[in-house]
Amino acid sequence: MIVIMNPDATMRDKSAVIARAEDLGFKVHLSEGKERTIIGIIGNDRVINREQIERMTGVERVVPILKPFKLASREFKASDTTFPLGNHTIGGGEIVIMAGPCSVESRSQIIETAIACKEAGAHVLRGGAFKPRTSPYAFQGLGEEGLKYLAEAREATGMPIVTEVMEPGLVPLVCEYADILQIGARNMQNYALLHAAGESQYPVLLKRGMSSLIEEWLMCAEYILSHGNTRVMLCERGIRTFETYTRNTFDINAIPVAKQLSHLPVVADPSHATGKWEYVAAAAKASVAAGADGIIIEVHPRPDEAMSDGAQSLKPEKFARLVREMKAIAQAVGREVNP
Repeated sequence: MIVIMNPDATMRDKSAVIARAEDLGFKVHLSEGKERTIIGIIGNDRVINREQIERMTGVERVVPILKPFKLASREFKASDTTFPLGNHTIGGGEIVIMAGPCSVESRSQIIETAIACKEAGAHVLRGGAFKPRTSPYAFQGLGEEGLKYLAEAREATGMPIVTEVMEPGLVPLVCEYADILQIGARNMQNYALLHAAGESQYPVLLKRGMSSLIEEWLMCAEYILSHGNTRVMLCERGIRTFETYTRNTFDINAIPVAKQLSHLPVVADPSHATGKWEYVAAAAKASVAAGADGIIIEVHPRPDEAMSDGAQSLKPEKFARLVREMKAIAQAVGREVNP
């Protein structure tokens, strides 16, 4: 449930409500705004007496949260969550563009691609140093060497880095180099990893599992939020269906649905959603119109030589054209892609 305090509630009043909830075995999340303080009471299945809380000094009203995902829900936080990514803000109406190769293959490749993406209008650099692959014989990434190359690319462009982390033990290492932790579709329900990402207090890009319900996706975000880490982005990257002409089926519905159910920013991944570069631009532009707060796109200077996902990667010149088109779409629906 949510306890909404009166504007004139004192710190003593707030502390009394928090102490009551904690004594009953609940977790408490305090959100102090300019006009109101909200105390979220989250946790076990014990019943808490709503009327007793409402009678406490300084309490305006108590609102029950009906959704299973508590901290991620609009019931808990009506306004959109926003936070900075480099010089830009995610979730505040501006559309943040993330771009780069699927995998970091070499120092020269990632720096070349990063500069091209920056010049085309990207705000965040993506690139995989650790790669979960279907086949154990496929390229698995350069590991820490790849993270070092990403850090060099950040120095060259000023763009923050988003890269995937695959296991809890790697979180501290990835945090040394990256700015945003990506949890991939295959790891969406890796609960130990979710806990570790939450504890890191780093921004997290949480991809939807390929066969996951929207509610399951939001419940995984709840694991991260439960550690007080509020900088979470939901990423729709397509789901597995019976269709074979695309790699996945892009669930464009998930963007407005997630934004209605949750206050968290929603990012679209048209590259993994379609699996073919020919369809990426159309899916990306549809995402802007549907309300996505960010777009993440795979870009490679020579896709035919890419060590992973070359078929869905845009060449830099095609990416630059797409950025211009996304800006036009954004303006048409009253939104903005900043330079």
